[in-house]
Amino acid sequence: MVLVHAPSCDIILWAREHRSRTRAEREVRNRRQKETLVKNGRAHGVIVYANREPVGWCQYGPREELPRIDHSRNYRGLAPTGEKEKLWRITCFVVDKNYRKGGVANTALKAVLEGIRNKGGGLVEAIPVSKTDQGPGYMYTGTVSMFQKAGFKTVGPFGTGRTTTVVMRRTI
Repeated sequence: MVLVHAPSCDIILWAREHRSRTRAEREVRNRRQKETLVKNGRAHGVIVYANREPVGWCQYGPREELPRIDHSRNYRGLAPTGEKEKLWRITCFVVDKNYRKGGVANTALKAVLEGIRNKGGGLVEAIPVSKTDQGPGYMYTGTVSMFQKAGFKTVGPFGTGRTTTVVMRRTI
């Protein structure tokens, strides 16, 4: 198995609770932690291909695998309470810049939802971008419109500032 992971990628942030101090430390720690999660079967993702080449990626998983958001002050009032169904999270998308606005993220989202359905379903949560003036690199959690088209409903605001986000959910 080959694990392709950009050294400075922060996808692993969703799965851990603390950051490393320097970029170099983070690169080493991210790679090591992601490899451990993959080897232990605790990493979920979908890769989208075009002409046999990977052009997109989406990370998802159950709450236990992606706990970082639970400790956020902004999330505490929005966290589901008393839910009996499993909570899944869709945390990020990566799309090759040559394939952006071509439906790659939508394709990944559909595949993720099907994967969750095949694993028994549950409540699915995402924190997409509702507004940003910082370019496509800041929309790695997806967009509100993409999740709305997939049947998600807004629960409430999450992040503010130049890039604002909301918590959205849907049951599968």
